[in-house]
Amino acid sequence: MKKNFASSELKKEYSGFERSKAVIIPCPYEGTVTYQKGTQKGPAAILEASDYMELFDDELKTETFRIGIHTKSPLRLSQLTVDKAVKIVRNEVEINLRKGKIPVCIGGEHSISIGGVQAASNYFTDISVLQLDAHYDLRDRHEGSNYNHACVARRFLEYCSLTQLGTRSLCKEEWEFLKNKPRHLTSLSIYDMRSKSDWKKKVIDSLTNNVYLTLDLDVFDPACMPSVGTPEPGGMYWKEVLDILREVSERKKIIGFDVVELAPISGFIAPDYLAAKLIYRLLGYISDS
Repeated sequence: MKKNFASSELKKEYSGFERSKAVIIPCPYEGTVTYQKGTQKGPAAILEASDYMELFDDELKTETFRIGIHTKSPLRLSQLTVDKAVKIVRNEVEINLRKGKIPVCIGGEHSISIGGVQAASNYFTDISVLQLDAHYDLRDRHEGSNYNHACVARRFLEYCSLTQLGTRSLCKEEWEFLKNKPRHLTSLSIYDMRSKSDWKKKVIDSLTNNVYLTLDLDVFDPACMPSVGTPEPGGMYWKEVLDILREVSERKKIIGFDVVELAPISGFIAPDYLAAKLIYRLLGYISDS
């Protein structure tokens, strides 16, 4: 039986497709994973954890579910090549954008986000991407593929402007690319965040009115989010992430988003719950704005 986001308490009137503003799209894919496997199980773990959230938001003082949150059946991606998986995600996201929904892809590895960005750029003329991530993901090609999870940001730049936040790990190829980066790329590393008081303003100023958000969970410090494919020390914390998400939601229009790279650890549910709560809170920010 298909599992709905927050299904243990969500009444049917708030989870049917026609009534819902947001559509959860589970994307269980890990075709280009290079380190820790398990991201294919991420969507199921997030949906399971979402059963146990309080649906009254303690920060926003509202019941976010009342916007309507529909959950699609998981996309059948596991046996596909990455280019075919990206195409299916793109088509699904574009369908939901055309129906006036907020598509929310849950991964799954980061390569699925290419499909979301392609769909957003097809539908909106004024679109930019905000990427929260430990890694720059600016390789042009990796392990024989242009759609590898290490190449997603390079692909985003083929469609629209990109702002990166929280980055703290890169290879020499990416460093050389950044030295001559295109004008439509803004990169604010974790070191910029720690040393520059105006980093939030730079994020806001770099974005267009319509924003597609992609959030790789490894942007968080491993102390609060260890369940990722490639954890990097020295990351962002819960309140830091929420603060910038709320500000972007208030100043811009987030038209869709994805949360990717959860690789569940058996018997350790805290990171799964964090991911579920993050999605619910962000939907609250979007609807509150």
